[in-house]
Amino acid sequence: MVPGEDAILTNLRRGVLEYCVLASLRDGASYGRDIARSLAEDGVLIGGEGTLYPLLSRLRRSGWVETSWQESSAGPPRRYYTVTREGERALETFQSAWTPFRTAVDTALGAEEP
Repeated sequence: MVPGEDAILTNLRRGVLEYCVLASLRDGASYGRDIARSLAEDGVLIGGEGTLYPLLSRLRRSGWVETSWQESSAGPPRRYYTVTREGERALETFQSAWTPFRTAVDTALGAEEP
């Protein structure tokens, strides 16, 4: 049986989504819903918030993000996420591995070099 596009995307997301979340936090603290919106714009990286919050909890437990509560004019306080120095190092390591990996996959699939 050949896997469908949804199954393929699920497997691809597993390996990269946490690093995409870390990258989305490089410019500063962000509220969970804003992170979800930025990653869901094209519908490829994340399907919804249900995937994001468990991932953010894992990133917090691993020490890659830290959280703070901030008051909101639109309701209860919101939890904001910030990447830690350890999270920045993890992202840098991922980025150094990603480029040659992506190139190797593109080559294997017959894509031309950019």
